[in-house]
Amino acid sequence: MGLLMPHFGTIIWMTISFIIVFLILKKFAWKPILNSLKTRDKSIEDALLSADRTRKEMQKIQADNEIILAEAKLERDKILKEARDLKENIINEAKQKAVEESGKILDSAREALKAERLAVVKEIKEQIAGLSIAIAEKILQEKLETSNEQKVVIEKFIHDLKLN
Repeated sequence: MGLLMPHFGTIIWMTISFIIVFLILKKFAWKPILNSLKTRDKSIEDALLSADRTRKEMQKIQADNEIILAEAKLERDKILKEARDLKENIINEAKQKAVEESGKILDSAREALKAERLAVVKEIKEQIAGLSIAIAEKILQEKLETSNEQKVVIEKFIHDLKLN
């Protein structure tokens, strides 16, 4: 007979061996294998649920981050606007102070110039008065060499003083 047609005794012994192996596997290995398959199925299902929850949380976090980012951009824009306004105020105040200071400096320079001009005019008048007195003194000395002429001039001055 050959390999394609085994003997009847071989088939019986193979069937008995298969049944014994099957019973041993059923008694000792079947439950642990099924338990491990159930455990694996449960862990896969938990992992999928956890992944789904994580994905939902990530979407929520991403939405929250976008909201926070939008608020931060608004706050940044507000701060930049306030900074620009503050800069413009400081520049305007500085310009105004500079104009006021330059006005004060010009006024004080004008006052100083006016005071200097008055002092120069006064000094010139004093010099002219001194020179006039010196010239008048020399003229009088030459004219009034005699005492008679001096008496006539003095009486004339006294007379002019009484009239004034």
